[in-house]
Amino acid sequence: MRTRIKICGLTREADVDAAVEAGADALGFVMWPGSKRALTVEQLERLASLVPPFVTRVGLFVDQEPDLITDCAPWLDMLQFHGNEPPEACDLYGMSWLKALRMRDDIDLHQEAARYHQARGLLLDAYRPGVPGGTGETFDWSRVPHDPALPIILAGGLTPDNIAEAIHQVAPHGVDISGGVEASPGCKDHDLIRRFIDRAQGADRSPAAS
Repeated sequence: MRTRIKICGLTREADVDAAVEAGADALGFVMWPGSKRALTVEQLERLASLVPPFVTRVGLFVDQEPDLITDCAPWLDMLQFHGNEPPEACDLYGMSWLKALRMRDDIDLHQEAARYHQARGLLLDAYRPGVPGGTGETFDWSRVPHDPALPIILAGGLTPDNIAEAIHQVAPHGVDISGGVEASPGCKDHDLIRRFIDRAQGADRSPAAS
């Protein structure tokens, strides 16, 4: 199975072009104003209009007003919810969506998968109190079940240096990276993007060392 690759936190036109050119399957746009990578609806429209067909445009939201999500929806192909949104709130918009889960010590992924069964997948990120994502920290990958009820998108602390190990250990449906390919928050390093995608694709082609 080929691991799908999402580059998140895009804020600049050149970075969108670089991610597409490098082979990203999906691009993430942060619409939560608490992030250093936050966009306005107008910025989203400008960046999303650059994305060619067959590359998925994903909008990231954190417990935000339905009106904002509705305003963003024409420029997105998928929604990604990072807050405390119940399943019925995620399902309001007639669009595919992902539910992000922070890997607290007490989380039950099978229970969460059943609760959010209408999601297209679960995005797993590191847990830090009060931070809805983008911590730049990894979590214990052995906690990811080998028989998930929903596709798993692995996030949290991924870099070009650890992506092969992550794919070999977790075998996720997809991987999601933001800070690990940045020169500074919101400003991507194009060489790091290429290295990350090349190494992810290389991990798919080569078996894990025994």
